[in-house]
Amino acid sequence: MAVKEVLLYPNPILKEVCSAIEKWDASVTALLQDLVDTMVDAGHSVGVAAPQIGDTRRAVVVDVSKSKLGKKQENHGLLCMVNPVIIEHEGQTTVREGCMSVPDYTGNVLRAERIVVKFQDQDRQLQVIRTAGFEAIAIQHEIDHLDGYLFLDRVSSLKTDLFRRK
Repeated sequence: MAVKEVLLYPNPILKEVCSAIEKWDASVTALLQDLVDTMVDAGHSVGVAAPQIGDTRRAVVVDVSKSKLGKKQENHGLLCMVNPVIIEHEGQTTVREGCMSVPDYTGNVLRAERIVVKFQDQDRQLQVIRTAGFEAIAIQHEIDHLDGYLFLDRVSSLKTDLFRRK
């Protein structure tokens, strides 16, 4: 479909709580493809959420399989997720995160180590997957976007846990 412009903080759309996708029509398929195209075009991205491209519906894509951290562990490859919900989480880990919508900073964020997430895939099939490590962190990051949160909202101390990119 199309590579979309990624909205940057403090665009107010990034702070909106997104709406569930109730009716699956051609626009949902197009949205998922736009998200994939935008993520792939960025080169370094492992995920994008709909509000980052200006759409306030609950859809994200995640693919850690080509990233340095993702290659080191089992992962599910490209995940196109509609209405994703984390139904279980376990453990905690602090990780350094970045975001295409906050390009000048990274920050230390506390995340669950392992999650179980339920969603509809690009074929409208209900999926429940268990994942851990970098893929679990990427999914949590993208789902946060659907609830109006950026990693900046998860940094415990902006003074000690937020870093300007060089």
